[in-house]
Amino acid sequence: MTAKTPLERVQESDRLLERIMLQLPGFRGYKVREERREADKIIRDYIYRALKGARDDLMGCFQLLSNAGTPELMEPTNQLIAKLDRVEEKVNRASYGYSGFFDSVRIDIPQLDQMVAYDTQMIEASRKLADSISSFKMQLSQGKFEDTRNVESGLETSISQLEATFDKRKQVIEGVTV
Repeated sequence: MTAKTPLERVQESDRLLERIMLQLPGFRGYKVREERREADKIIRDYIYRALKGARDDLMGCFQLLSNAGTPELMEPTNQLIAKLDRVEEKVNRASYGYSGFFDSVRIDIPQLDQMVAYDTQMIEASRKLADSISSFKMQLSQGKFEDTRNVESGLETSISQLEATFDKRKQVIEGVTV
């Protein structure tokens, strides 16, 4: 008898799982929720890493402003760093999109779909924010400080919008009307 390949073993276990799903009412829904929870974790980890990188770049901007001797421009950037850090930690520490059999608040598939929509918005917003901060850092490294206040204001708006989207996502998890 020949040894089975890893693919064949996985396919056999999938067939076993399918047989179990046919026998146990509700198991298929459980499996779908579990897969969505894993997807939610992957998405949130991606957003967290993007925001962490953006915050690191923003700290580089702060350093460039400090080296240029522009204290009047440093404080708004310092406030942006603190705000971005808060949003980053919200993303990192929030509940995953999943509820177990005994949880008091159940997250059903329509709510999970809403969360995925918010996560998609957050992925795009975190990319744009990271790109904007990277451009800001490049501008400052070239000694271009004329437009700093406008850039800081735009970044503040972007971070606030990202946080608002994340808060709406959290409301879905908590069962609060969005």
